[in-house]
Amino acid sequence: MTDQSEPPAAPDRRWPRSVFGVGEEPDARFTFANERTFLAWIRTSLALVGAAVALDALKVPADATVRIILVVLLATAGAVLPITALLRWARSERALRLSRPLPSSAALPLLVVVLIAAGILVLLAGILG
Repeated sequence: MTDQSEPPAAPDRRWPRSVFGVGEEPDARFTFANERTFLAWIRTSLALVGAAVALDALKVPADATVRIILVVLLATAGAVLPITALLRWARSERALRLSRPLPSSAALPLLVVVLIAAGILVLLAGILG
């Protein structure tokens, strides 16, 4: 008679251990949804950096000071968002593994403030320019 038991599972070496080393493996659909959300934040970050580069490279006809402030504002937001996206992904994945409520996003208020400030600067540049 042959033994049809499963071979011992290899140790889980996924990183970060603070995420993958806790709780139970969630339904893959939830993990994939969490990853898609992370990638959406990365795309948003790339769009902000692209807008900053375009404003700087195309020398948009606006006051130089306003343009520089916009470039710095958009580029900084584009640099900070991937960090907040990674932290949100890790917190959400950990919550899924521990069957806890999903955490709120710290990046959303930041993005809203940056976009409102950028919009106001663009309006002021148009009115004053």
